[in-house]
Parts: sequence; structure tokens; C-alpha cells
Amino acid sequence: MSEDTKKPGSIREKATAKRRNQILEAAVMCFLERGYHQTGVRDIATRAGVSLGNLYNHFRGKHDVLVEIAMLERREMEPFLKILNSNTPAPKVLKKFIRAYAKYLAAPENVILTLEISSEAVRQPDIARLFVENRSSLTDALETVVRRGITDGDLRAVPDPLQASQLVIEVLEGSAYRSVLSEIPMTRVIGCTEDFILNSLLMRQ
Repeated sequence: MSEDTKKPGSIREKATAKRRNQILEAAVMCFLERGYHQTGVRDIATRAGVSLGNLYNHFRGKHDVLVEIAMLERREMEPFLKILNSNTPAPKVLKKFIRAYAKYLAAPENVILTLEISSEAVRQPDIARLFVENRSSLTDALETVVRRGITDGDLRAVPDPLQASQLVIEVLEGSAYRSVLSEIPMTRVIGCTEDFILNSLLMRQ
């Protein structure tokens, strides 16, 4: 097959990917502004600048759009997993992770979108599976850090490292939710949150 024959297909694939991303970005904006249940497929198509027929060429409906968004959220976890997989001492890894994840959560749109996904996860098993997998990737990596810190004598021997790791994530995300609801910047909240988490895990001198 010649390069000329391949080229149109490549261009077509790029155009398809671009249009798909355009629809996803429009959906995210609609979900942020109106909420998932208040957003219709027509709203997404209008925001994306495509016809309903064109949207249905890419997604069977609004639910499939949310599934794709939940899958994309997994990619956003990769920088945090990279931090947690570092071999540096556990306290340093924890501090770096807390600050990086808090910075991510400082963007209100990230918190709102997570709330939209998690609320739909209660009703839809496939969304729930993706949401749980996304969170499990973080908690499992964090558990490994906590266990290593306990073994090295840098962290105290908590009763259940996995439960402790889940609580760390919940404290950070809970602080972010409170930040959005109270309109207090996450930058003003993170100091106490970091102090609380570290003092709960660090070995007492």
C-alpha cells in the first residue's frame, strides 16, 4: 500500500479523534455548568458544534460520554502514581503526593466533575467500576508507601495500612469539597490538612 493510500485514512482518523475530543470537552463543560442529569444530548451536541447524528456516530448516548470521561480521569491519576512509586523515604513521598494531589483538587472543576461521576456511580455499575478502579490505583500505591514507611521505621504502625491510605485520600478530597462549597481557596486549607495527615502517620520522635 502506498503512502498516498495510507494518508487519507490517517487524516480521517485524526479528524475523528478531534471531533470525539471536541464532544467530550463540550460534555465536560455542560456537566460542570448544569450537572449530568440536567444536561441533554442535544445540549452537548450544540456546545460541541455538531449535529445530533454526528454525536451519535461517536457515542450511543450521554451515558457513554460519561463512561469515556471516567476512563480519561484514569490518565490524570498517572502523575500521582509516579510520585507514589518513587523509592525516596516514605515521609518525603507522602509530602510530595499530598501537595501534588491538593494542587490538582484546587481546581473546582476537578472536584465538581468527580462529584458528578461519583453520584452517577451509585446508579450505574459500569461507572462505579471505573470510579472504584481509579481510586483503587491511588490507594493501593499509597498503601505500598505506608507499608514501606512502617518497615523502615519512618511511619508508625497503623492498624490497617490500606484503611489508612483510603482515609488520606478521603481527607484530601473532603477538604477539596469543603473548599468548593465554602468558596475558601484550597491553598488556605491544605496547610492544616497536610499537618493532620502527616501527624497521623509519622513516627513520633
